[in-house]
Amino acid sequence: MDVTEPRGADEVDRIVAAWRRERPDLDVEPLTVFSRVSRLARHLDRARRSAFDRHDLETWEFDVLSALRRAGEPYRLSPGVLVAQTLVTSGTMTNRIDRLEKRGLVERHRAPEDRRGVLVELTAAGRRRVDAAMSDLLDVEARVLDALPAAVRPQLAALLRAVGAQFDE
Repeated sequence: MDVTEPRGADEVDRIVAAWRRERPDLDVEPLTVFSRVSRLARHLDRARRSAFDRHDLETWEFDVLSALRRAGEPYRLSPGVLVAQTLVTSGTMTNRIDRLEKRGLVERHRAPEDRRGVLVELTAAGRRRVDAAMSDLLDVEARVLDALPAAVRPQLAALLRAVGAQFDE
């Protein structure tokens, strides 16, 4: 499949054509990219939620648990690092840690170097849950990528990285 050749008009093409007809004074070219990104994001969100549901996890729970899992043994991070990695407020993170702790997926420990500090640690149950959910998620996302030849996937990743970099600063 040649990804540069469209397979036919999609909903975004129809939306763009309508805006060009109704507002020829506007450059609607950004819609050709970002409306597709937005629509794809909604589809991916549904697919991700479905994968997480199969493991009795909410998306936010997966985000916290996966941050801890990626930290490596002993799968422990400070709440501040979790806040930075999941882009939520400290109050929201405290609530999330409380809820995950009640479910037995994380534990709080005193920080050895600062007795006032706290570290959040992934439990064995939390590790099993996030590992299973991650495997399921990757299966779902790999099926989505099947629409693209493997050779162009790194290029797509690089292009998306370039567009998203402005938000990561």
